[in-house]
Amino acid sequence: MTHFPIHSMSTAPEASREALEVLAATFGLIPNIAGAMATSPVLINCLVSVFGKVHGGSLSEPEIQVLLLTNAVTNRSEWASAFHSALALQQGISAADVDAIRSRSLPGDPRLAALSALTRALIERRGKLGKEDVDAFLAPGFAPHHLLEVIAVSAASTITNYTANVTTPQLETAFAEHAWRAA
Repeated sequence: MTHFPIHSMSTAPEASREALEVLAATFGLIPNIAGAMATSPVLINCLVSVFGKVHGGSLSEPEIQVLLLTNAVTNRSEWASAFHSALALQQGISAADVDAIRSRSLPGDPRLAALSALTRALIERRGKLGKEDVDAFLAPGFAPHHLLEVIAVSAASTITNYTANVTTPQLETAFAEHAWRAA
């Protein structure tokens, strides 16, 4: 198996350092996944660019975390599932809803359930949604532009999920209590 280093600011390629600075300012640390991504300036800079756009959109931060956690679980990304479990809880998502997503069930809140179901369907069906999927998403008050925004957030999430699945970074101590294993 290929070894992927976890870069710090001092070991990362020069072209990756600005992106690491953005992530360090956002999270108060350079997440190990970002340290692994920094090996490729193209990858880490793509992530930071998309990351900035999706967190400035019309979905709320709690909704984004539900989406990101659902993506991580659906993509069987252990590092990302732990990370987004912690962030979802920080954003006020109930422990019961986080646990539901982690067990591939739906949150109790109807709006979050619609978001999680759509997100999972997008991944599992490779973007081929049926009318019933779209209608179920729109029913609790989402608009068509939200659905398109979900695609953008999913793109950012896929970068992280796939990178974590390939590079298998160690889970930071700060997220250890949220460790998750793909079944």
